[in-house]
Amino acid sequence: MGRIHFGVSAFFVFCLLGLSANAKVFNIGSKPGCDITKALLKAFNEACQFPTKSTVLIPKGEYKLGEIEMMGPCKAPIRIALQGTVKADGNAVHSEKWIAFRNIDGFKLNGGGVFDGEGNAAWRVNNCHHTWKCKKLPISIRFDFVTNAKIRGITSLDAKHFHINVIGAKNMTFEEVKIVAPAESPNTDGIHVGRSDGIKIINSFISTGDDCVSVGDGMKNLLVERVTCGPGHGISIGSLGRYGHEQDVMGIKIVNCTLQETDNGLRIKTWPTAACSTSASDIHFENILLKNVSNPILIDQEYCPWNQCDKKKASTIKLSKISFKNIRGTSGNKDAVKLLCSKAHPCQNVELGNINIKYTGADGPATFQCSNVSPKLMGTQVPKACSSPVTKPLK
Repeated sequence: MGRIHFGVSAFFVFCLLGLSANAKVFNIGSKPGCDITKALLKAFNEACQFPTKSTVLIPKGEYKLGEIEMMGPCKAPIRIALQGTVKADGNAVHSEKWIAFRNIDGFKLNGGGVFDGEGNAAWRVNNCHHTWKCKKLPISIRFDFVTNAKIRGITSLDAKHFHINVIGAKNMTFEEVKIVAPAESPNTDGIHVGRSDGIKIINSFISTGDDCVSVGDGMKNLLVERVTCGPGHGISIGSLGRYGHEQDVMGIKIVNCTLQETDNGLRIKTWPTAACSTSASDIHFENILLKNVSNPILIDQEYCPWNQCDKKKASTIKLSKISFKNIRGTSGNKDAVKLLCSKAHPCQNVELGNINIKYTGADGPATFQCSNVSPKLMGTQVPKACSSPVTKPLK
């Protein structure tokens, strides 16, 4: 009976820790307050070579963590259970990343813990929001060529640059992720995805100083659902067309989300004088609640920050099969809807259904502007569709 009692107790201990009873556990073996960079890398490498499922455990407590790269391929599915808080160097370190997970199949990251990027000091010297000629600060967490993965219940706090960057991924889910940085923190995109296929971002909260979710070239089959965004710069497709050899974007669904106090809402942005001729298609925004959101709906094919391009040359990026349906709430400025498409390639198959965006500012009423597009309209249109003269978009 004693053995049975011990086994059941052990099982419940594993459940309380959020660990799998049939997975080998590799503990970092460090006390809170220590630098765990070497210990974590050692535990990960051992777990990665283990022949069956394994878990790397970072227990509760605060730990220092330097720049680290955890690389596969691994012999079996691997999980990192972050129950504590890992803190980056608080200085303005110039690097491409703080933490990187690379070439791992069957990966999980969970545990309810916190990645604290300690970005405060770095933001004061970051001028990348004013010029492209700047020294890049580290992305907090990179997922490079990670497949069949689930990231759940973790927090990213005060990243120096992007919080999370995903490239080359397939079949990857972010669920119940919390991302937080001050509204004035520059270039702190929440989750940036590109050149990946089959990404889901669901039931998450993102409050930061740049785009909550940003979509780069080559993204296919992205679902963003039940995400609360704000403050920040909203949810952006692009910018597209700045670089040569960019890949097409397709299959983007943004549904059942709430945007609050953001500088932009639902945005697609491409460069004039684009360096490539790619396309973005099958993009759908549906059931979105707006709370004092500036520029709630914006297609901007004249996106040119800091006047680094010639706006007289039309964008060569082709936009098609785009819909905005059941978008409701309040705007923070009078530009409720702006569809500013390319003269060279007018937007094709754009649909708007049941748009109800109100604005009560002194310079009102709300406006709905269209350029080089003839949208298909369904249901309510508040403000009246394509009824306002076109003005230049904000940068």
